[in-house]
Amino acid sequence: QVQLVESGGGLVQPGGSLRLSCAASGFAFSNHPLSWYRQAPGKEREWVAVISSASSVTRYADSVKGRFICTRDNAKNTLYLQMNSLKFEDTALYYCGLEKDGRDYWGQGTQVTVSQ
Repeated sequence: QVQLVESGGGLVQPGGSLRLSCAASGFAFSNHPLSWYRQAPGKEREWVAVISSASSVTRYADSVKGRFICTRDNAKNTLYLQMNSLKFEDTALYYCGLEKDGRDYWGQGTQVTVSQ
């Protein structure tokens, strides 16, 4: 009954910003690290960011480092991805991900399109 529901995607111009959210339920949210992934057409799924359970550690892919910020609010069971200085190559379907008890869980994704 794990549920991960992404939202906040949309169409944005290059250089713009967007904030994605992932609403989670069905598990002990505060006990697990959470990740963001993305997948563009014709490309493999790419890891974007990870955040530890208490937000003490965050890691980012080189492609987004310095532009994206991953945060979480354990009281709201919500994961966020603040995306700044967006580029054409950031266009993708963005997913939040959870690894729990040896299984991987994904949301349905939210589309981010960077275009003039």
